[in-house]
Amino acid sequence: MTEAIHKSGFVNIVGNPNVGKSTLMNRLVGERISIITSKAQTTRHRIMGIVNTETMQIVYSDTPGVLYPNYKLQQSMLNFSESALGDADVLLYVTDTVEKTGKNEDFLHRVREAACPVLLLINKVDLSNQKELEELVGKWHELLPEAEIYPLSAQAGFNVDRVRRRVEELIPPSPPYFGKDVLTDRPARFFVTEIIREKILLYYQKEIPYAVEVVVEQFAEDEKQIRIKSLIIVERDSQKGIIIGHRGLALKKVGTMARKNLEKFFDRKVFLEMFVKVEPDWRNRDHMLRTFGYRIDD
Repeated sequence: MTEAIHKSGFVNIVGNPNVGKSTLMNRLVGERISIITSKAQTTRHRIMGIVNTETMQIVYSDTPGVLYPNYKLQQSMLNFSESALGDADVLLYVTDTVEKTGKNEDFLHRVREAACPVLLLINKVDLSNQKELEELVGKWHELLPEAEIYPLSAQAGFNVDRVRRRVEELIPPSPPYFGKDVLTDRPARFFVTEIIREKILLYYQKEIPYAVEVVVEQFAEDEKQIRIKSLIIVERDSQKGIIIGHRGLALKKVGTMARKNLEKFFDRKVFLEMFVKVEPDWRNRDHMLRTFGYRIDD
C-alpha cells in the first residue's frame, strides 16, 4: 500500500486595507486568529494561522493592508506585506466589490510578477449585482491575466470552501514546517495585545486607536486563571487623557470588554490590569518599533 504524499505550503493573503483579509483568514483557519474591525489598518503584523491534517499543513498568513507609508510604523506594515510576496507557495490577493481596480499599482505590479500561483478573490459580493460583478471580473482579468478569479463573501462564508479546495490542490509536496499541534507562530502574549488593541479600535474614534500600541508586562498563568498586566502606549498627554476618560471610566470599559474576550480565548478566568504611558512619536522611533516587534529597514 502506497503511503500518502504529505503536502505543506505557505499561503499568503495580501491586498489593500479594509477588503476583508482578516475575516477570510479566520474563515480559512477555522479559528479567530486575526482581530477584525470595520476600520482600516487594523492588522499591523504578519500573522500566521496553521491548518493541519494527517497529510497536509497549510500555513496561512494575514498581512497589513497595503498603503503609502506616512510614518515608520506604516513602512513596517508595508514591509510585512511585501515580504509575503516573496515566500508564498500560493498568493491570495483580496479585493472587493467596492474598491477601484488597479489601486496601489506598484504593489499590484509585484503581484503580477509573482512566481507562484495567484488567486484573485473578489470579496463582499453581497454588495454587488451580477452585471456589476461580471464587469469587475473582466477588469481584473485584464489587470492580472494569469490569476484565477473567485468571487466570494468571507463574512457569509460564500465560496470560501471552493477557495480552500483550490489552495489544497496547489500547495506542493513537503514535510510539515511546524509541529502538527501548532495553530499559530505567535505566543499567547501577542494575542493579549491584539485583543486589547481591537477593543481600543472599537471604542475610541479618529486618530486615537492608530496612535496606540499595547505591551504585556506580566503574564502569569496556572490551570484556573491568568493574571495580566498590560501597558497602553500613546504619543501625547491628551491621548492619555482620552484613553483613561473621566474618572477612568473609558479605560475601565475597554478593560471589561477585553477581559471578557480574553477569558473566551484562553477558556480561563482572567485578571487584567491596564495602565497608560506616553512615548512621544513612538510610531517614528526605530528603537520603539523594534521593541514592539515591527520590521524596520536598516
